[in-house]
Amino acid sequence: MAVARILFLLVFLIGESFSAHNCSLDTIHKNKFQVCANQFSTVTIGENASIYLYSRDVPHNFSIHSIELVASYKHEGIVDFYDDIVNVTVTDSSFIIGSELRVHATGAGRTEISFNYSSNQASDDDEYYSSIDHLNQLVRTVSVVHSKPLNIIIAVVGWIYFAAWSISFYPQIFLNFYRRSVVGLNFDFLALNLTGFLAYSVFNVGLYWIPEIERQYFEDHPGGVNPVQLNDVIFALHALAATLFTIFQCLILKRDKQRVSFLAIAILIVLWGFIIVSLFVAVGKKLQWLQFLYFVSYVKLAVTLIKYVPQAYMNFRRKSTVGWSIGNVLLDFTGGMLSMLQMFLISYNYNDWKSIFGDPTKFGLGLFSVCFDLLFMVQHYILYRHPPAPGDGYSKIEESKPLLGGEGESLDSNSDGLSFQMKMRIFVAKISAKLGLNSTTF
Repeated sequence: MAVARILFLLVFLIGESFSAHNCSLDTIHKNKFQVCANQFSTVTIGENASIYLYSRDVPHNFSIHSIELVASYKHEGIVDFYDDIVNVTVTDSSFIIGSELRVHATGAGRTEISFNYSSNQASDDDEYYSSIDHLNQLVRTVSVVHSKPLNIIIAVVGWIYFAAWSISFYPQIFLNFYRRSVVGLNFDFLALNLTGFLAYSVFNVGLYWIPEIERQYFEDHPGGVNPVQLNDVIFALHALAATLFTIFQCLILKRDKQRVSFLAIAILIVLWGFIIVSLFVAVGKKLQWLQFLYFVSYVKLAVTLIKYVPQAYMNFRRKSTVGWSIGNVLLDFTGGMLSMLQMFLISYNYNDWKSIFGDPTKFGLGLFSVCFDLLFMVQHYILYRHPPAPGDGYSKIEESKPLLGGEGESLDSNSDGLSFQMKMRIFVAKISAKLGLNSTTF
């Protein structure tokens, strides 16, 4: 056991010798030296772990000496020390001598371990204490969980719901191209969706990638974890791009009399006015940037609350869901359920139930999306399973002139009852005819 610990220490110290970011400061001042420590890995409750400290960049005029540092943690009930005193050897030798701080995990959560000068040593050690450069910046974050395998499950669930939500945009996009039409798709929904995903992207990018905003979040949620994961950031940006592409389809494909309603325009003006005013207040330093992101997230929540209403009402008025992809709904439902499941798993594993409400956008997005998806499923599979005849009070959904084929003839005209393979042959033959090729070459 002792040999294994020595080997681990040697491997760690070799890695540390090439990594300055684990020290108290990357760039030190003249006649100063640093105290460095390894990064702390995630541990489970009841598990022991070690933090190794050592000196670095010691001036040559310093003799070999041992100084005492006192370790402390920020939040109670997460970790405990076998001994909070660490004796660090100060030496200008190229051989690094490490000192061990043994940590015992007592409860789930997240805390920070920092180091300070010991008051037990004689005054003749003041020269060494005063020569440590920025010791207050040597802080190690400790994450204690109920289960490490559960962390893997959390990551897997996150990427599955990311995939489900991301793919959910494509059934509608493919349906629009297949029909050569966006008839049946509500433009109010698209306009609100664009604003919503733009706000969601700003919130996720800000909380995940901007250190100052993340620091403000941890000050408000001590011992918590950042509720925004990498898959959340990628999803938001991808959703924004997919929504823009769907709007592009509305500009080039056949549509009926759809337009963005005056009510939707008025709502968008209010939402954007709120964002712009909040932005100016934050720039004027009268509002924390974290609070600004919360305000932006409230815009996304508001959009999520209302964006499906125009489409649901349109389906009700037309007594049909034709033109609105049920594949989109089913994938969105899957993503919403898994998103909420991931948040509950994270809260349990880190004993941080406040994180559910620390990211109201993510939780609200999942909850409200699931509710409306259930409504759309009822409309599609129960209420409007058999669309009424075109003369029953709703606008007939007409296919536009096909992109391929002539004289207004649809690609699948006269092909009712044909097999899929035969339809594909017809499709390839018409492409060949357009290009002046012999279809037998395919």
